[in-house]
Amino acid sequence: MIERIHIERLQVQAHVGVPAEERVEPQRLVLNITVFPRIAKLHDELAETANYSAIAKAVREITTRRHYKLIETVADEVGAELLRGFDLRRVQVEVRKFVLADAEYVSVVALRDADTP
Repeated sequence: MIERIHIERLQVQAHVGVPAEERVEPQRLVLNITVFPRIAKLHDELAETANYSAIAKAVREITTRRHYKLIETVADEVGAELLRGFDLRRVQVEVRKFVLADAEYVSVVALRDADTP
């Protein structure tokens, strides 16, 4: 059984920031996404697992759909949409934003389970 599939450092452009002027232009966010598919038994068929290309495409679409104030909201919405769109038990989404001059990045992590509202 496959426990998880991980996408490391998926780069997206998103309008995000608390001040309105920060949301004017899209900025680079980096996402680390771990999905836990519902797989009973794998027979080497794409339909039996989580398609990571489709997941990456969905994440890009979700993050460009609207303007966000908080990266926390980005992480939570990405997780919720992935659970709705794919046959997953759980999803973990880390969103990294590069806004502090004296830090490499700021990040948040959202963890969502399919059976929890």
